[in-house]
Amino acid sequence: MKFLHTMIRVKDLDESINFFTEILGLVETRRNDYEDGRFTLLYLATAPGEPEVELTYNWDQDSAYSEGRNFGHLAFSVENIYDYCQMLMDKGVTISRPPRDGYMAFIRTPDNISIEFLQEGEKLPVQEPWASMENKGTW
Repeated sequence: MKFLHTMIRVKDLDESINFFTEILGLVETRRNDYEDGRFTLLYLATAPGEPEVELTYNWDQDSAYSEGRNFGHLAFSVENIYDYCQMLMDKGVTISRPPRDGYMAFIRTPDNISIEFLQEGEKLPVQEPWASMENKGTW
């Protein structure tokens, strides 16, 4: 398993970019604007290839996120998303978002913090029983 990023939600993207780049010295590694979902994902790191901070900016938010709600999740890549989730289930962990797509899954810590697992490389072919699993919660 490899640590990838930590996601936080921000209320002012420009102010947050300034803080992370000008004050902390991180560099922008990539940015994606999602018109349909009306949000931006911006990634920063100490250097390309290093673990990132993902800033999530929702364009139509009504107000600032409350403390705790602004922290999103930790993210790790795994060699085989299906095998890894099965190992977690064998240890009694509930998969809150199963890897139905062969690429992404979520669990929660005992303190209700979301952890995202992403398949290294390309998505794996969709397979059962994962494809039929329903969401057991939100992440």
